[in-house]
Amino acid sequence: MSQAPVYLFTGPEVGERNDAILKLRIDARKKAGVLDEHSFYASETKFSQIMNLLLSDSLFSSARFVVFYGAELLKKKEDLDLLASWVDASTGGLTTLVLVSDEISCDKKLEGLVPKTNKQIFWEMFENRKEQWLVNYFQKNGFSLSSDAIELILDMVENNTEALKSECSRFFLCFQPGHQVTGEDVEQVLAHNREESPFTLFDALCEANRPASLRLETSLGILQKLRLSKDSSGIQLIAGLTYCFRRLQAWHQLLRENPSPSETDCRASGFVSKKARAQYQNAGRVWNPQQVSLVLALLSKSDMEIRTGGMALEDTILYTLLYTIVIRGGEAMDCFQEIPF
Repeated sequence: MSQAPVYLFTGPEVGERNDAILKLRIDARKKAGVLDEHSFYASETKFSQIMNLLLSDSLFSSARFVVFYGAELLKKKEDLDLLASWVDASTGGLTTLVLVSDEISCDKKLEGLVPKTNKQIFWEMFENRKEQWLVNYFQKNGFSLSSDAIELILDMVENNTEALKSECSRFFLCFQPGHQVTGEDVEQVLAHNREESPFTLFDALCEANRPASLRLETSLGILQKLRLSKDSSGIQLIAGLTYCFRRLQAWHQLLRENPSPSETDCRASGFVSKKARAQYQNAGRVWNPQQVSLVLALLSKSDMEIRTGGMALEDTILYTLLYTIVIRGGEAMDCFQEIPF
């Protein structure tokens, strides 16, 4: 009996996960010849719309390849029933659905609808594996790395191969092949020309050793840089922060179950790198579990306000969001309360 062409890829290792999706996509193109390709996000598209797409005929190709990001949000009975009906009716044809989540796991009913062989968790890389991956990546491009350069890169770049590829490709534009990248080069290329992102914004928000007023000042500066960039998007910024605060929620859960977790416990919960553990340890000192719940609710509310209010109010919503997270621990303000910017 043919397996349903549905896959579930979870976990924070974005680079390897994207490589797996690309392999599926290439295989699908080879089988179908012409492929009708789509990507959707749970925060933007109703799952029922995706099911309608999968069930309808295409005028341009005999097959579809659909990637759905945010699978951890698929919990509603009506959505799971739609997916179950599609899976049951599937004959293992040319249409493929790939469900993707940054979380380690999703709803158990959802996971039960996906064949075991089509499920994979992409864990963060172990420290020693990251170092070897980095050395190999530079060697393939004709460069070498000093030991202090390796340490600095891994300390400064988000812990997944997609981010590492993006950041490290800058060195190949700055130096000639054969060059050994040193710690000084890393400082010059990455530290002095570092692009801001929702993740660097979260870093600034959770610096527990700094007063709230200074954290807010730094965070607003990062927000301004993000808003001036060509890829500025309030929706994406909120999605990135939501991911970080969901991870913080998982960190608090880990501490509730074991106040002194071992390295093995941390890895099992998805906190593989030392940097990640230090970051969420700091964040845990800034926001307690109740405040994290408030922040997540606030992020969801702000996302909805941007979608319904349009661009005109986006900056105001984002600035108010940061103020409320840093100064008020996520507790929403009275609508007539003045924000002292």
